[in-house]
Amino acid sequence: MTKWTMVADLRRCIGCQTCTAACRQANDTPPGERWREVLDVEIGTYPSVQRVYVPVGCQQCADAPCVDVCPTKASFYRSDGIVAIDRDLCIGCGYCAVACPYQARFITNSKDEARHGVATKCDFCSSRLDQAPVLGLVPGVDPEVTPACVNSCIAGALIFGDAEAPDSKVADLAKKGFRLHEELGTETAFYYVSEDDPED
Repeated sequence: MTKWTMVADLRRCIGCQTCTAACRQANDTPPGERWREVLDVEIGTYPSVQRVYVPVGCQQCADAPCVDVCPTKASFYRSDGIVAIDRDLCIGCGYCAVACPYQARFITNSKDEARHGVATKCDFCSSRLDQAPVLGLVPGVDPEVTPACVNSCIAGALIFGDAEAPDSKVADLAKKGFRLHEELGTETAFYYVSEDDPED
């Protein structure tokens, strides 16, 4: 079974926000709605302070609070692990945006009438992923079927693929990495590799 997974290599990210811009262009998100962004974080204490850039967005939780609170079942799990939204069922109540511990959901003010007033978020560019079998291409390898943020990353800090595939690079990196707010038990499909991890 397919399990789409993303890894952010914090040893490589330079905080350029190119992934943010690429996501905005690919998904036509309105101002203030960032499905992918990079946080600028200072860690350590003086004089040993270090700046770390952390790409964030929907973590594609296997146990997603946003799905649990949705009163209309508009938020659901796809068979490939992506948390998706059925816009026809969404009533824009905002429960999911409040429940998301990663602040990755928005009730959009898009000018697109089909999207206005409903929940939106990153879905790993699922419309591209869905074309992979038709085109005979591999997500994470072929740009046409890979998330826009991954394609745009000039530092190669975002890695994407099927964690269940043989010799999967993302599965190998995920074993060395960590997840945000692991204490919540959300079992995300987004991992981070940091300075303290062994080089791959």
